[in-house]
Amino acid sequence: MKRAAYFILAAAVILLFCYLTGSADRLASPSPQPAQEGVTESSTQPTAFSLAISNGASPYAVNMADPSADRWVKQLEALTNTKLSISLISLKDFDRRMPVILAGDTYPDVVQMIGGASSAAMAGSVQAGLFLPLDDWIKTYAPNLWKAVPPEAWKETSFEGHIYGIPAWLGNPSRRATYIRSDLLAQTGLPVPRTVDEFLDVLRAFKKLGVEIPYEMRENFKYADVIFGAYDVLGYQFEVRNGEVVPKFLDAEHMMKALQVYRTMLMEGLIPEDFATVSSTEYTHDIEAGRVGSWTANAAGLLDFRTKLRASVPGAQIDIIPSPEGPEGTKGYGLYSSVINSFYINKHVFKEKLIGILQFFDWMVSDEAQRFFSFGIEGDTYTEDHGTIAYHFPKTREEQDEETFRELLWLTHDLTINRARTELVPGGKDLLHALDVTLPKEGLGSIVFVPELESFSAYPDLASERPNQAPPVIVDHMVKMIYGKEPISDWPKVVREYRERGGNAIIQEATARYRAKQGVLIQHNR
Repeated sequence: MKRAAYFILAAAVILLFCYLTGSADRLASPSPQPAQEGVTESSTQPTAFSLAISNGASPYAVNMADPSADRWVKQLEALTNTKLSISLISLKDFDRRMPVILAGDTYPDVVQMIGGASSAAMAGSVQAGLFLPLDDWIKTYAPNLWKAVPPEAWKETSFEGHIYGIPAWLGNPSRRATYIRSDLLAQTGLPVPRTVDEFLDVLRAFKKLGVEIPYEMRENFKYADVIFGAYDVLGYQFEVRNGEVVPKFLDAEHMMKALQVYRTMLMEGLIPEDFATVSSTEYTHDIEAGRVGSWTANAAGLLDFRTKLRASVPGAQIDIIPSPEGPEGTKGYGLYSSVINSFYINKHVFKEKLIGILQFFDWMVSDEAQRFFSFGIEGDTYTEDHGTIAYHFPKTREEQDEETFRELLWLTHDLTINRARTELVPGGKDLLHALDVTLPKEGLGSIVFVPELESFSAYPDLASERPNQAPPVIVDHMVKMIYGKEPISDWPKVVREYRERGGNAIIQEATARYRAKQGVLIQHNR
C-alpha cells in the first residue's frame, strides 16, 4: 500500500514539474517545438477551442440563442475539423466588455479585437502578456496566411517587434471615392474632370442643367473633403514639417487655397447653403432622390447607390471617377488602416490546440473558404455547373441577415470586397474596376499613432477624429471662413491659436513618438 502511494506521489511530482516547466505540451517559447514531442499535427480529432467575437450588429447573430446549434457554425466545424465554442459580443459594447472579459481569471482561447494590437478594446492586454507571440508559429503552421497578409497588416498587429494578432485586412486601404452622375456629365458635353478647376467647371455645368446640388456635402466635412485632399491638407492627418510631426492643416499656404475653393463653391451655389449641418440621413436621401450631381462615399456602395437612384430616376447612371488633382498632383482621400479586425490567442493554450487554431485560420484564405463564406452550401444556397456558380441571392431581409452572419464567420481574409459574389452581380465589374484600377492610384497617407497620442485626451477639442474629420476647433474655423465670417487670410492665426491652446503639447508628443519609433505607422501617398 505504501509502495503504491509512493508511485502515485512520484507521478504527481513529475506532472507538476512538467506543468511548471512547460514540457507537458504547454507552450514555453515563441519558437515551434519538434512534432515528436507528443503533438499529433495530423490528428483526426477536432480541435476544440473557445472564441469571443463581435456580433457585428447582425440581427441574425443578435437573436441567436446558441451559436453551436447554428447550421453555418456546424458546417464551418465540419470543413475545418474543429469544435467551436463561440461567444458573440454586442458590437456597440465591444470596447467596454472585452477588457472586462480579459480581466477575469479565465478568458477564451481566441479573442477578436476591433483594430490592431493597441486598440481600445485591447486595453494593454498584449503589453500585459495575455497572448502568445505568433511569429514563427504562423510561418510554420499557417504558411498560406503568412503569404496572404500584407506586411503593413502584420505590423499593425505587432508589439515590440513580435506578431501577436492575426488580422482581417484591407488589401486596398484606399476606400473612399469620388462619385458622379455620368448621365448628367454626358449631357454637359464635358469630359471626366482631372483637376480641381475642371471639376468646378463640371459642377457649374450641372448647375446650368438644373441640378439642385452639384456637389453634396456633410457636416464636419465627413465624406466631403475632396478639395482638402486635392491640396493634401486633410484635417485628421499628420506629416513631418520642419523637423516636427504636425497636423497637415498647419500648412497654411495649401489650407487657404483649399478653403478658397470651398468658398467659391458656396458662393456659386455648387454646394448646399447649409453645407455645415447636412446630416448623413439628408446626404443619402438627396443622392437617392436624384438631387445630386457628384459626391464622396465608400467605393463599396456603388451598386447600392445605382439601385436606389434608379428607383426614383429611371435611366440614371452613376460611376466612380478619379478624384480631382490639386496643383501639385495630390488627390483622393485619407487611407484607411490596413487592419479592420484582429485575433489573439490565449497564452495558456497547449501546443496541439495552438497548431489546430492556426490551421483553422490558415484555411480561411483557401479557395474552399471563399466559396463557403461567399455562397454557402452547394445544393442549398448555390449550384455549380462546369465551374459556373449559380448563387441564390437573398431575397428577404431574413435571408440577407443570414448571409451577413455567414460572412461574419470569415474571420481573416481581405475585407476590401467580396470579389466572388461581386463578379456575379450586374455592374460588379465596374465596382471591381474602381477598386483595382482607379483607387490604387489615389489616396493620401499619414503618420498614424497606435495607440493614439495621450495628449489627445488632455485636449479633446484639438484631437483629430481619425479617419473622419479635423479637430472641432479647426472645423469651426473652416466653416466660418467658408461662410465669410472670418477672412481666409487669417489661417496663420488659427495655427497660432491651435499651438497655444495645447497643440504644442500634441506636436511634441507626436514628434517624440515618431523619433523613438513607438507605435508609429507611416502611410505614403498613392
